[in-house]
Amino acid sequence: MKNILTAPFVEEMKKVTANMYRLGWDERNGGNISYMLDTNEVAEYLDLNNVIRTIDTGFNAEKLIGKIFIVTGSGKYFKNVIDDPEANLGIIRIAEDGTTAELLWGYNKGGRPTSELPAHLMSHMARLSVDPENRVVMHTHPTHTLAMNYVHELDEKKFTHTLWEMCTECIVVFPDGVGVLPWMLCGTNEIGEATAKKMEEFRLVVWGMHGIYGAGKDMDETFGLIETVEKAAQIYMLTAHLPRINTIKDSEMVELAEFFGVNYRKDFLNL
Repeated sequence: MKNILTAPFVEEMKKVTANMYRLGWDERNGGNISYMLDTNEVAEYLDLNNVIRTIDTGFNAEKLIGKIFIVTGSGKYFKNVIDDPEANLGIIRIAEDGTTAELLWGYNKGGRPTSELPAHLMSHMARLSVDPENRVVMHTHPTHTLAMNYVHELDEKKFTHTLWEMCTECIVVFPDGVGVLPWMLCGTNEIGEATAKKMEEFRLVVWGMHGIYGAGKDMDETFGLIETVEKAAQIYMLTAHLPRINTIKDSEMVELAEFFGVNYRKDFLNL
């Protein structure tokens, strides 16, 4: 059996959480990540018959029964993952009843998965129904994206359009746009259900006055989606109070999207 601490998926979690903390996106215990793993790969590092304990997931995830995830812990700080992954991360498998998770590794100091686990699992189900390759769900609090929530209408067409105007690459990186939810109580099934509904259309969902959810096929894609939104939001916040002399025109966005062959939200443009 290989050493779990050397597993690529543990290394990825260590690197991405450290990077997100360094960028200031995940203060204190803010932010959470879940990553659906390949069962055969996990079996190289863990005895899949050894269940440490069971954990209530908070809802019925029957569509994910048997699926294995590595998940950041509740109340854990991203900055500590790199030094003590076994305390701050856990590997769980959705049990046959669909409502509990079997802990296979981690949370060794009595921890449990993020309180946003229902929202993550609901989002995984939604994204898998659209794209079976989507394996990562990432929630974070990027500074400029959050600041933009306070000075821009929380309308997903207008919000997306503004972001697309900020950087030439935006319509190419997230041509499906950005979903937007109003402020809602976090840690509840209600916000999880609302997020999952948006995830049927979008890989990115803004939680009003809170942060953003991103989904993708791997860590790089998911992080890159959020990173691109954050750069666009930063440019917006640096320029919103100034006279707009230049902008990327909608006709130019069409030119970009069609040149790169992406399926963009035509209804989010003003043509």
